[in-house]
Amino acid sequence: MASDDETAETLRQLRALSTPAGTAALSRAGELLATRTDVVTALSRLRAEFGPEVGNPAWGVARQREKARPAFGADTDRLLFTGDALEQAGRPELAARRAARLLAGGAATVADLGCASGTDTVALARAGARVTAVDRDPVARELTTLNAEALGLTGVTVRDADIVDLVAAAHDGRVADCEAAVLDPARRADGRRVLDPDGWSPPWSTVTALLDAVPTCVVKVAPGLDHERVPDGVEAEWVSVGGSIVEALLWGRGVSTTWRRATQLRAGRWHELTADADPGRAPVAAVREWLHEPDPAVIRSGLVATVAAELDATLVDPQIAYLTSDAATDSPWVSSYRVTDVLPFAVKRVRALLRERGIGSVTVKKRGSAVEPEALVRQLRGRGDGHAVVVVTRVLDVPTVLLCEPATGRPR
Repeated sequence: MASDDETAETLRQLRALSTPAGTAALSRAGELLATRTDVVTALSRLRAEFGPEVGNPAWGVARQREKARPAFGADTDRLLFTGDALEQAGRPELAARRAARLLAGGAATVADLGCASGTDTVALARAGARVTAVDRDPVARELTTLNAEALGLTGVTVRDADIVDLVAAAHDGRVADCEAAVLDPARRADGRRVLDPDGWSPPWSTVTALLDAVPTCVVKVAPGLDHERVPDGVEAEWVSVGGSIVEALLWGRGVSTTWRRATQLRAGRWHELTADADPGRAPVAAVREWLHEPDPAVIRSGLVATVAAELDATLVDPQIAYLTSDAATDSPWVSSYRVTDVLPFAVKRVRALLRERGIGSVTVKKRGSAVEPEALVRQLRGRGDGHAVVVVTRVLDVPTVLLCEPATGRPR
């Protein structure tokens, strides 16, 4: 945690960068970064042109902007970031999706509880809501204020308040005098993830209290949250982008429409898979012609059996999230590989088969195995020109290798 002096200096720098001189310094720093000017030369020029009190932080924020640009796009050059704030910032496209769903029922006022650098506040304000952004961290409040102003957003109020106290005082479906709420508990402390929800800030008790008191709300939680913790009547959603889990959400009872939801952004399109009740486990059978690797949102949401039913597929093992079927599929929920060989796991035997097939390079995938993929790739490297996918897993509780053709692949 930053000291009072460090916080005061960060606030001074942010305010300096929000002035016309600061804007000019940021623009100049961006130009120097674009031309790949070395750090020493760039800082010397910025200090000479704008003075060290503006030049130094301009370089730091310009570097953060370059990291933020792929996610924040055209807004990037109007926003201010610190390193910590950018690490915690959510993706604007996800915030916009959350805002649209939260406001679909007509809520006009929203409390952003734990606003960080203001990503959700911006999305909610752009969607037409009046937003009360709340955070105890003065740097977070300053970033949210300055970023909302830089984007020309009105109807944003920033408050210093204790979220635990605000939620405890919620009544008549409102919190902080707002009809709806977004809560993003801090899930890191001293640079480490806090795995126990009771250790989040605010803690799990505040999460459940908000879900009970304010029907129109959404809470961001850790993707690894135990399903047993999800309260009755609350929809749990897992979201993936590009084949990786990016967030998990609990939707208040006034917004929930299903039991579990898996959501995926693939090639610029949203896909959703839902279940109104636990689908249970998919059946288990021997490996067939096709192997299907479910999207992580499907696995985390507990909807593997739902996908299996859609594909007429079975699990290769009761404990392993690989599916198998007789037919190929264009489902967005799986990556598929045609299986050419199934054999017991033995490096020498796999290497001999690859040499026989003229395969010199492999991609190794694994589930339910302690093998290190990078090490196995080196062990299986040969002289052939071909390429294959080697899947190391368990099939009916037996350590097994599946040799597969490379996926034709759909864009992520």
